[in-house]
Amino acid sequence: MKGFARREFQLVLLRRMADYQPGLVEDAMRALGASRTEMREVNARWQRILRSRAFPRGRRRYEAVLGPPAGAAGRRIGDVACETAWWPPLPLWPGLRFEIMMAPDGSVVQEWLVRDDGVPVPELTTADDLVPWSCVVGDVDARFGAVAHQDGDAPSRWHATITMPDGGAYVAHFVWGLLQTVVST
Repeated sequence: MKGFARREFQLVLLRRMADYQPGLVEDAMRALGASRTEMREVNARWQRILRSRAFPRGRRRYEAVLGPPAGAAGRRIGDVACETAWWPPLPLWPGLRFEIMMAPDGSVVQEWLVRDDGVPVPELTTADDLVPWSCVVGDVDARFGAVAHQDGDAPSRWHATITMPDGGAYVAHFVWGLLQTVVST
């Protein structure tokens, strides 16, 4: 899509992350050669795309921006057969790929960053290991057995309550699947 590709898509992801990690987002914007104004403009354009009746829906929307997916596979969620599609890692987050999950009707029900195949999950044993941008939702599942997931307060947000081996409980806040902050409960 003219004027909107992987770089701009990363700015869209950063826009929501700025609510939690403005310093990391500033560093990432500099790495992309972008300004706050450009990030806001790109996000506004993405919001118009999402609401447009003329722009493709489902997987085709992401293909228009990110190109063809690197892969796709079926995934069962209970009794529902879903499909996932994913794209190669984005420059800001090496080792992570962007993935969407589609319902049987083709609508996107989940979109987030996940660890790419073959990239090891970081060593996570204590709450101190859960630093911003160090892991994704799936990493927390892989390292901590007692995790309760909750939808966030916006479509791009996700929360996970983690019970540590010592009994301490924490809520991890994710944006687009990437850890932003952890709060003791």
